Amino acid sequence: MQDLKILYEDNHIIVVIKPVGIPVQADKSGDMDLLTIVKEYIKEKYSKPGNVYLGLVHRLDRMVGGVMVFAKTSKAASRLSEYIREKNVKKKYYAIVNGTLPITGKRVELKNYLVKNERLNMSRVCSKDIKNAKEAILEYQVINHITYNNKEYSLVDIDLHTGRHHQIRVQFSNISCPLYGDIKYGQKVNKVGENLALFSYYLSFYHPTKDEYLEFTYNPKEVQGMDKIWSVIL
Repeated sequence: MQDLKILYEDNHIIVVIKPVGIPVQADKSGDMDLLTIVKEYIKEKYSKPGNVYLGLVHRLDRMVGGVMVFAKTSKAASRLSEYIREKNVKKKYYAIVNGTLPITGKRVELKNYLVKNERLNMSRVCSKDIKNAKEAILEYQVINHITYNNKEYSLVDIDLHTGRHHQIRVQFSNISCPLYGDIKYGQKVNKVGENLALFSYYLSFYHPTKDEYLEFTYNPKEVQGMDKIWSVIL
C-alpha cells in the first residue's frame, strides 16, 4: 500500500495529504486512486471485514496535491457535504503563475463565468448568457516574485469561493498568467515535463459531530512529486 500522510483521524473523519499525480477516485486510467488507498488503510488498521465505507465530499485534480478530508460515516459525509454547499468549508491554495503580478499587500478578486467542454475536458471564460455557464469567484494575494530558469514567476495565495472545473487554472490563464507547468491552459509559456504548480495547503471546517472548528495546513515542499520550483519560492 502506498504511504499515506495522515493529519487527523477519528471515528467520523480522516484528513490526509493527496499526493501529486494520482486521481482522487478510480478513473479510466486504472491507476491506483486516493479513495482506494485510504480505504485499504482503514481496512488494514482496524481489521474491518468486507467493504469499507468512505465518503468522498470534495475533489482535487489529478496533478494537484494537498489537504483533503474524507468521511468515515454516512452522517459525517452528509454534514460535510452540507457545509460545502453552504460555503462553510474554507480552502486555500498556493499557485505559481507565469509573470510578475503586482505585490500590493491586498487581495484581488477574479470573477468570471465559465463553461465546461466535456469532450475536451476543458473550461473557458464565457458570457453569463452562455448555456451552462457558471459563476466562478476567487481572491488572490501576491506573496513573492521569483526568477527560475531565467523566467519570472509570482507566488499567489488563493481563497477559492466557488469550486468550478479547472477554475484556478482557467481564471489565471484568462489574465495572461497561466500556472507554471499547466500545458492545457498555458501551452505557449510552459514545457512538457513540468508539474502543475498548484497546491491546496489549507483546509478548515466544523467537525461534523463535535463542537469544534478544525484547521489544517501543509507545506508543498514536503510532498513527494512536487516540482523543484517550490523549494526555491517557499
